[in-house]
Amino acid sequence: MSLEFSRPEFDGQGVKVLTRSGDAVNDSMMDITVYRMAAGESRTFRDDAQETAVLLVLGHIAFAWQGRREEGRRGSFIEEGPYLLHLCRGVEVTVTAWEDSEVLTQRTRNDREFPAVFYRPRDCREDIFGEGVLEGKLERTVRTVFDWSNAPYSNMVSGEVINHQGGWSSYTPHHHPQPEVYYYRYERPEGFGACFLGDRAYKITDGCCAAIPGGVTHPQVTAPAFPMYYCWMIRHLEGNPWRDRIVDERYAWIDARMK
Repeated sequence: MSLEFSRPEFDGQGVKVLTRSGDAVNDSMMDITVYRMAAGESRTFRDDAQETAVLLVLGHIAFAWQGRREEGRRGSFIEEGPYLLHLCRGVEVTVTAWEDSEVLTQRTRNDREFPAVFYRPRDCREDIFGEGVLEGKLERTVRTVFDWSNAPYSNMVSGEVINHQGGWSSYTPHHHPQPEVYYYRYERPEGFGACFLGDRAYKITDGCCAAIPGGVTHPQVTAPAFPMYYCWMIRHLEGNPWRDRIVDERYAWIDARMK
């Protein structure tokens, strides 16, 4: 299995590691981990060197930090938007599951201090891209939780894509120097699609992960009847934050039709 694309499994403690910062072969510069939490279970997260984003993928949880408490409830990652808590280094959060839930943590080194931000679905930007062009094959929903525009103090970007059934996303083929990670989910376990990293193609199934190196194009497609969810996470580079994508010049004519 390529280090760019993997199908990690949950261990006996309900922990699934997607990427680790400092990987000698393909370094995403981020520690990204998924946790399965049973109803009544609590987990505490704190990192004294890294900022942390805690995302509710599915379920019902409570976040408790710095004397504050908020809840998130999400019955569908396709139909409902994200709840996410973004913390600077050294701030502790306890997550308690009120029902069986799935939580993702995204971390990277950041020496800046900033106030914690709790994002609800209404706080996130949601765009529909690709409407009315190329027979609707590129239409997808893109949710942006935070990026350089609303969190310039962060070294990360966090968002979600709903790849509409039978269609494409991360299209036209593009790249950027910053590393990116995709975490894929389907609501039906037999759902499938395909990820193209440069000239390499991989079958997407529920729960797999793409760790995309900087400079590599990465379009995606999903099968008819199976809308696909993925969390997209980018690591800014020092002096070069991610702000936009660079379209592969071979496909620039397609991109021009979309504008």
